[in-house]
Amino acid sequence: MKGVILDAMSLGPDPDLTPVTRLLDDWRIFMATNRDQLTDHLLDADIVLTNKVQLPRGVLQNHQKIKLISLMATGTNNVDLTAATDFNIVVSNAVGYATPSVSQHTFALLLNLVTQQPNYLLDTQQGRWQQSPVFCRLDHPITELSGKTMGIIGWGTLGQAVGALAQAFGMNVIAAHSQGSTGDQKTAAAVDRHPLEKLLKLSDVVSLHCPLTANNHHLINSETLSLMKPGAFFINTARGGLVDSTALLSALDSGQIAGAAIDVLTEEPPRYDDPLFTEPRPNLLITPHNAWGAIEARQRLIQQMAENIERFCQGSPVRVVNA
Repeated sequence: MKGVILDAMSLGPDPDLTPVTRLLDDWRIFMATNRDQLTDHLLDADIVLTNKVQLPRGVLQNHQKIKLISLMATGTNNVDLTAATDFNIVVSNAVGYATPSVSQHTFALLLNLVTQQPNYLLDTQQGRWQQSPVFCRLDHPITELSGKTMGIIGWGTLGQAVGALAQAFGMNVIAAHSQGSTGDQKTAAAVDRHPLEKLLKLSDVVSLHCPLTANNHHLINSETLSLMKPGAFFINTARGGLVDSTALLSALDSGQIAGAAIDVLTEEPPRYDDPLFTEPRPNLLITPHNAWGAIEARQRLIQQMAENIERFCQGSPVRVVNA
C-alpha cells in the first residue's frame, strides 16, 4: 500500500516519523498541500495522513483508492465524514495526546492575563522601571486566581485537566452542561454543572474545551459575552469557530470583559488585515495555534498515527470517527 502525508510541516521539524514510515514501503511526504496540489498529492494513495488539509466530498469521490484517512488531530471538521463513509473510507483521528500540553498552555495564557506579564515585560524593556520614583511599578492591575471561579465549557478529558490546575491555584471550578464534550462523563471529576447562561454569569474565568459542531458555531457571541462579569477573563484553546471574534473585540474594547487569550481562529493562518491583529490591545493575547505543540505531545500523536495504520491493516481499526 502507498501512503501520503499531506502537511508534514504542521508537525514541526523535530518529531521522529519512523513509527509511521516503517509501516509502509511507499511514502510520499509533503510539507504542505494547497487546493491546486491536492489531486497530484493524493495520486494512488491508499492511506492519507493530514492535519488540516480540507478533504470534501468532491475530492474523496475522485480518489476512491483511499482506504484510510488518519487525522493528525482530534478535530474532524476538515473531512466530509459522510462522504468518506459513502466511499468506504475509514477515518480515524487522535485523542488525548495533547492534554498536558494544551492544559499547561491554557494556564500560561491565563497567568499572563491576570499577572499582566506581557505589559510589564514591555515596560521593563522600554525603560519605564528606570523612570519609576519608587521601587516597583503597578501600572497594570494584577488579579489573584485564588478564590475565583473558573467556568469550563467542555468537561471532557482536557476540560478536567484544566479544572485540576485551576483547583491547584485555589479556584472554584464549575462546568457547563454538555457542549459535545469528549471523555468519560461517568467518571468525570465531581464539580457543579450549570446551564451555559448561568455559568457565564458566575465565572471569573471562562475557558473553552469543547469541539466545534454545527450546533455551537459562535457559541460565544455578543449575547453570551454580555452575560459575563465586567472583570472576567476569557480563554479559547479549542476551536476558532466557537467564537464571534467581532463580538469579542467589542467586549474587550468596551470593558465588558477584562481580557481574553486565544490560541485558535476561524481562519488559520489569519489574514494580515484580520481585525484581531490590526490594532494591538493590551488585554488581548493571541498565540499561533500551538497549545498542542509540545514535542512530547507531537511524538504521542505520531505514535497514535502508527497505531491507526497498523490496526487498520490488521482489520481492526481504532479511533474511527465515521463508524
